[in-house]
Amino acid sequence: MRVTLSTLDTCESSFTPLVVIELAQDVKDETKEWLKNRIIAKKKDGGAQLLFRPLLNKYEKETLENQNLYLVGASNVRLLLGAEAVGLVKECTDAAMRAFTYGTRHNFKGFHDNNNDFLTMAECQFIIKHELENLRARDEKMIPGYPQAKLYPGKSLMRRLLTSGIVTQVFPLHDTEALKKLEDTWYTRFALKYQPIDSIRSYFGETIALYFGFLEYFTFALIPMAIIGLPYYLFVWEDYDKYVIFASFNLIWSTVILEVWKRGCANMTYRWGTLVMKRQFEEPRPGFHGVLGINSVTGREEPLYSSYKRQLRIYLVSLPFVCLCLYFSLYVMMIYFDMEDWALSLHEDSGSEWTSLLLYVPSIVYAVVIEIMNRLYRYAAEFLTSWENHRLESAYQNHLVLKVLVFNFLNCFASLFYIAFVLKDMKLLRQSLATLLITSQILNQVVESLLPYWLQRKYCARVKRKVQALKSEVDTTLYEQVLLEKEMGTYLQLPLLC
Repeated sequence: MRVTLSTLDTCESSFTPLVVIELAQDVKDETKEWLKNRIIAKKKDGGAQLLFRPLLNKYEKETLENQNLYLVGASNVRLLLGAEAVGLVKECTDAAMRAFTYGTRHNFKGFHDNNNDFLTMAECQFIIKHELENLRARDEKMIPGYPQAKLYPGKSLMRRLLTSGIVTQVFPLHDTEALKKLEDTWYTRFALKYQPIDSIRSYFGETIALYFGFLEYFTFALIPMAIIGLPYYLFVWEDYDKYVIFASFNLIWSTVILEVWKRGCANMTYRWGTLVMKRQFEEPRPGFHGVLGINSVTGREEPLYSSYKRQLRIYLVSLPFVCLCLYFSLYVMMIYFDMEDWALSLHEDSGSEWTSLLLYVPSIVYAVVIEIMNRLYRYAAEFLTSWENHRLESAYQNHLVLKVLVFNFLNCFASLFYIAFVLKDMKLLRQSLATLLITSQILNQVVESLLPYWLQRKYCARVKRKVQALKSEVDTTLYEQVLLEKEMGTYLQLPLLC
């Protein structure tokens, strides 16, 4: 592999870690041995056929005390076979995009027998993740050492290990050299230039690259709106025909930029090979469970689950729950309007400048409540969508997006529509919109940037003291990197729909 995180000093061929598995501190030895055997076993025997190592003592080749961190990698041949299994689409020498196959590997652009750069960092880690998640139980009735952790044929082993608390997390490991190069070309040097979207895609994957690609595109697309909207902001015209003209332009502008983005998005996804990946390449998602059987279409052995049962769960449980959440959101909105009336009456009775500040308090409180409700609902939506037991990852994501989109739209914008079209109070609408927007931005900056940065700095200092105490007994560079990255939070993001 071309990743140069660290090459462990073993008697076998060089091993490059790509993914880290963290176990609970009190996991039994027989469980560790069983997990190791399942990961390194051959595919025909129900294993993942990957490389699996603990963090080793650099000189004595002994594991660290209370070892609970394990590194997972794969040989180059195994990664290429995995690329075929997941249906990666690559560019051929004739410029056509085709699904990669190991047998025809020499027909693909950029492939050479001695070249380990054919697969990107993101693709390698995606393949490892895919193989780990698709480890499924066969004859096991329980996880060795944990009789309460029941298994049945077809159950995802990694998912069961995570839900039972035996495995605390599975996360990809950064390539510090490649990340530093990406930083230099991306944001460390201030310059008015386009982002290296292809490099971002190679390192972080298509979803993150599309996200930043859309941010870049949308930022430039806002320039004409900002220029035309500036006089409307500076001058308060009483001639509302001018605002009708601006609203009409806004409608045309939003339609045009979305259509242009679809074209640009299709261009990127075709170049990356994700546009032509067909639905039939999708295997059952790791969380999908059912009785182990033979798929009538593919002929493969996989879990089977009745679509009728899934529809019952959707319409009898998920749909009523979403409606109940929407009703609760509207109920909270009406409480917000009662608070607005109370603050306004208090200000009119006193007429002081201090009570004028009180007029912003209901909007600030409501903005905080909106953020809290959005986050709580997100967890509930993920649980419900997982419980519905969708076979494909695309179906899972579509149902999750629909749940979250409907609730977030009503929760965030229902009050603004009510003020605009029912109360018809433009002054209150302007005040509420500004307060909600500014408050939500401040909260997001604190929760997503400042707080994680402070916690990471605090944890980093503690890790450095721990590493210094080890002196030279271990590969401290890799050990410190793993300890730091295992405390990083997961970046939650819904997929961008093109």
